[in-house]
Amino acid sequence: MKLVVNKPIFAETASALVNTASQYHSTIMIKKEHWVVDAKSLLGVLALSLQPGQEVEISFEGETEQGFIEALTESRNFSKAE
Repeated sequence: MKLVVNKPIFAETASALVNTASQYHSTIMIKKEHWVVDAKSLLGVLALSLQPGQEVEISFEGETEQGFIEALTESRNFSKAE
């Protein structure tokens, strides 16, 4: 699933993203360009330095967690890429 970053992802929003990801049993990966990090890793998410307009791809190892995608888009920090 591809998403577009709407707001810069700094400490507070990155922490919220990691906390949301941690609620799911699946391994959730975030890919930006050639970087791939675990969505449950605060340092990994911060290392991506996500800025508005950038596109990321969310992938799941195990069960697809649609609730995670919905939580990200409802936070308005991300929107679905077209």
